[in-house]
Amino acid sequence: MADKKDFYEVLGVQKSASADELKKAYRQMAKKYHPDLHPNDKEAEQKFKEINEAYEVLSDADKRAKYDQFGHAGIDPNYGAGAGYGGGYGGGYGNVDLGDIFGDVFGNFFGGGSTRRRSSAVPGADVDVSLTLTFEEAVFGCKKQVTVTRKENCTECNGTGAAKGTTAETCPTCRGTGRVRTVSQTMFGAMQSERTCTTCYGTGKIIKTPCKNCNGTGQERKQRTISVNIPAGIAHGQVVTLSGQGCAGIKGGPAGDLNISISVKAHPIFERKNFDLFCEIPVTFAQATLGCEIEVPLPDGTKTTQKISDGTQSGTVLTLKGKGVPYLNAKGSGNLYVKVAVEVPKHLTSRQKELLRKFESIENKRAYEKRESFADKVKKFLNGN
Repeated sequence: MADKKDFYEVLGVQKSASADELKKAYRQMAKKYHPDLHPNDKEAEQKFKEINEAYEVLSDADKRAKYDQFGHAGIDPNYGAGAGYGGGYGGGYGNVDLGDIFGDVFGNFFGGGSTRRRSSAVPGADVDVSLTLTFEEAVFGCKKQVTVTRKENCTECNGTGAAKGTTAETCPTCRGTGRVRTVSQTMFGAMQSERTCTTCYGTGKIIKTPCKNCNGTGQERKQRTISVNIPAGIAHGQVVTLSGQGCAGIKGGPAGDLNISISVKAHPIFERKNFDLFCEIPVTFAQATLGCEIEVPLPDGTKTTQKISDGTQSGTVLTLKGKGVPYLNAKGSGNLYVKVAVEVPKHLTSRQKELLRKFESIENKRAYEKRESFADKVKKFLNGN
């Protein structure tokens, strides 16, 4: 038993994984190592068997409980603790009904239903690409071109996998049903079970003369350039999905999706948070003191004017409603927040310094309310009040 791999490790999940998490992991692994995707690949075939063996145990609450408590011994009939497992342990698929599993996992795609004959169709894999946008393209939307490499139905055999002039033959093992019945001896007597045919992997067909162009897989890699409409308001890290633009399905399965991960370049002026924009505009000491009008840049490349009241303090935030990022797939936009930063002048001339000293010498307690208030607080503190 020492050579048996941990079932949770085989499926790539934690021991605490829920039934839905197990099913999701199984589906991903089964699609990745399905024999139709790897013809004549013994390593992939063995991996596929391990995946199904692990899921057969972990998807059954009773078997999983025994496995969690006793390990592989808990489900091995030779140890007497796993009679419920049947006599197929160690044989790759055991008594797992791959048709039932694939019908459950993939049935929504091709109507597997509860019939005894299951479809061998497999959904195509998704294709993931990245796309970098400028700040403006993300804010206002655009149309872009992405180049992808994906698997499509072979142009030579039209996806059959068989060479031109030949056809797939009926599987001699299952006689075209895709299912094989076996009888196992257990401590309760003979147990009859049905499993997917391991000769044709449930397809009911055997390809004796594979297509040379695709080596019998029925698929070939193609590079395509696809147009995609980027919606206004999309943000960095979001994904645009184009349904059916991924790899072609196998034996009539639906095509996968094209998932486009969006990256957005930084802007020299604006900072984005959700649908709001933020920018900081420096003003002079005189502008903040006397009041003025400042020019505020807008994300569309235009500008507007905004009034600054006299005595405006550094850090004051002005709100321009509706001048932010358009809401994604909805009406309206966020706001633009402008932070006023009073810049203290440097490198003054002697004349400027002299004028500032004269200005400072003119007593006016109301000119510096915060300073005067703070001075009063300090006096009270030092006097113990």
